Amino acid sequence: MAIGFDEIQLEKTEKGAIVTLTIKKKLDKEDYETFVPMIERQIEAGAPIRLLVELKDFEGWTAGALWEDTKFAARHFKDIERMAVIGESRWEKGGTFFFKPFTAAKVRYFDNREMERARQWILED
Repeated sequence: MAIGFDEIQLEKTEKGAIVTLTIKKKLDKEDYETFVPMIERQIEAGAPIRLLVELKDFEGWTAGALWEDTKFAARHFKDIERMAVIGESRWEKGGTFFFKPFTAAKVRYFDNREMERARQWILED
């Protein structure tokens, strides 16, 4: 594994389940096999899902990880309500907007200095 998925946290709130993913370096297929089942269990339980994705020194995806991401997006197009992406670079911001058509979620990018603002936004209606 190329570091990739670093940490996952689940917080249940009145707005539903907030899943926080911290991702470092490069994501690979095995990373998806680790965190996707947790998210899918929350979806199956009927909890509205909100994702907070923090990218640290992010270098992208392997081909296998990109395929897993595409499959996840297709299966759960309407299951994610909001997704905040916290990153460090312009290309991460651009990538956030590139993936918008693949989800019905409200998606927003935040600079890594805006973590608190991202947390507030993820809880909004």
